[in-house]
Amino acid sequence: MKTDTNKQNPTHEIRQNGKAVLRSDCEYSLPMIFNNLTGRNIPDARQYNDYIECIAIRDIGFTYGEIELVKNGEVVAKGLITKK
Repeated sequence: MKTDTNKQNPTHEIRQNGKAVLRSDCEYSLPMIFNNLTGRNIPDARQYNDYIECIAIRDIGFTYGEIELVKNGEVVAKGLITKK
């Protein structure tokens, strides 16, 4: 009997411009990072801008604009990386 490995180890991605910037099989880390990138977890504007400029853009390779959270090839959320 063949098992569906996607149900056992779902693949999460954060994509920008159609390309995966981050990928993981952890069901918690990428949704949390997605929320950081869209400002949901960082309500303070200065902290958010510092996070975006220093970590998301400089270290990870994101740019300002639309991002998508993808689980097993399906877009489950869309958001924006913006300046606050």
